[in-house]
Amino acid sequence: MLMARLEVGQPAPAFALEADDGSTVTLADLSGQRVVLYFYPKDDTSGCTAQACEFRDSIPEFDAKGARVIGVSPDPLKSHTKFRDKYDLNFTLLSDPEHMAAEAFGVWVEKSMYGRTYMGVERSTFVIAPDGTLEQVLYKVKPKGNAGSVLALLG
Repeated sequence: MLMARLEVGQPAPAFALEADDGSTVTLADLSGQRVVLYFYPKDDTSGCTAQACEFRDSIPEFDAKGARVIGVSPDPLKSHTKFRDKYDLNFTLLSDPEHMAAEAFGVWVEKSMYGRTYMGVERSTFVIAPDGTLEQVLYKVKPKGNAGSVLALLG
């Protein structure tokens, strides 16, 4: 089932997901904040690690722009905490095992590798404005350079 792509100006889809610290984070909880929500396929894989470490290293710049970074993948919490601790990640990771958020944001897609097709996360980044609308919508991002390009878009 192909979801329609989200567009700038639309309200961000509501979600409630468990965070790596055991709390639950909802879209409503983030109201009033600028949020960089990035979806990635899997903890501790080469591309996802490069992307996460770039965000980690850029947190002071995101903080300066008043933007909170949050990563989302289908991995379970135990995997998230290992990934966070291994790379000293200094931002929230959300677990989306039922891929409800990934589907709502249109990033749960059919992928293919070595001739077989499967469903998975399309690496994508969204900037949610303090009023809950989408400020930036970036589908099919590359892991390297994603944090920098998002920082540039934040102005």
